[in-house]
Amino acid sequence: MREEGQSQVGGTRGGPRARQGSPESEPGAHRRPRPLAALGASPGSVEALGARGAARARGAGDRGSRGPARGGRPPFRGPGGWLLLACWLWLPARCPGRSPGAGELRCLQMSAFANRSWARSDVLALVGGLRAYRWDGASDAVSFLTPWARGSWGQRRWDDLQHLFRVYRRSFTRDVQEFVKMLRLDYPFEIQVSAGCEVLPGNTSQSFFHAAFQGQEILRFQGTSWVPSPSAPVWADRASGKLNEDQGTRKTLQLLLNDTCPLFVRDILEAGKSELEKQVKPEAWLSSGPSPGPGRLLLVCHVSGFYPKPVWVTWMRGEQEQPGTRRGDVLPHADETWYLRVTLDVAAGEAAGLSCRVRHSSLGGRDMVLHWGSPTGLIAVAVLLSLVITGCVGYLTLKRRCSYQNIL
Repeated sequence: MREEGQSQVGGTRGGPRARQGSPESEPGAHRRPRPLAALGASPGSVEALGARGAARARGAGDRGSRGPARGGRPPFRGPGGWLLLACWLWLPARCPGRSPGAGELRCLQMSAFANRSWARSDVLALVGGLRAYRWDGASDAVSFLTPWARGSWGQRRWDDLQHLFRVYRRSFTRDVQEFVKMLRLDYPFEIQVSAGCEVLPGNTSQSFFHAAFQGQEILRFQGTSWVPSPSAPVWADRASGKLNEDQGTRKTLQLLLNDTCPLFVRDILEAGKSELEKQVKPEAWLSSGPSPGPGRLLLVCHVSGFYPKPVWVTWMRGEQEQPGTRRGDVLPHADETWYLRVTLDVAAGEAAGLSCRVRHSSLGGRDMVLHWGSPTGLIAVAVLLSLVITGCVGYLTLKRRCSYQNIL
């Protein structure tokens, strides 16, 4: 989570362009004013989030849209599994320094467009790597996944935020559909967005907004404007140019990312301090994987159950790191802890003397070291075998005793 100071978007005309300038764009919006200045943005700048085309935003987006036509892609089953998969597979692979700090808010959006009549967006937000908020595409309200997720913000502030999110979602859907026409893209497709900020020491912060099309990063918000990603397709240049024409949205996005987001995160950090700052020590063990070839071994170091996410694991010979070490993805457990698998392909005769070294904040500055072929592993196997044998003997004894009782 750290392409900070930047922001990316994909496929919106100005990103979270809330077509909020028209009271008809949101049911009930005319009943009372929306004091969006309380969110860190001036009312005038937020109105610029989509004064253009506000009326035509009505009816766009998830709610009220028709289902996919026959042969189209079916709706997602829910944001839980595949959204987390996007978080830990797509995002870490494309955004350097991905391990989240305790002071980071990251919103992960997955949007599916089956055809020009059906679209759905689901959002999951994480604070310090912990799931804190979910926004189901079929709902108008954000769900709080932890008791501390509300922070100290009052209901009025939450109402204003959710109003802004709803406008963003409708605008996002409509704008992507317009880009499809302009760029002559084909349905179906998916767009992923990663946006948020991280609070750093010294009362500073870094923000980001990235977007990908079909898993490939295409746009980012850098400084004050949209720029295509280095590996983006050619049409991303046209998309970023069109987005940059909307100055009101660009100014509003800067305020939301650089002002509102850090204020919100600092409040949440205080409310969830005990959970966000918890330390859980890892468990580690060694095993061998499928043989890479004749005369070779695949050594596997498993590290599991640790929190927070940042961890350093490598294979060593003495004090020398082994260059062939391959690190897998850090994957989540259901209890919010993490798991990592690190492997090393070596010749069978060279495995002796190798060790796996684990470094984590919960270990108090002391590394965990596991030696390949150490007596510890043999003792564990011996203990396991003795328990199995004892259990079998006990079972046979009990069975024989029951047989005698039946005879008598």
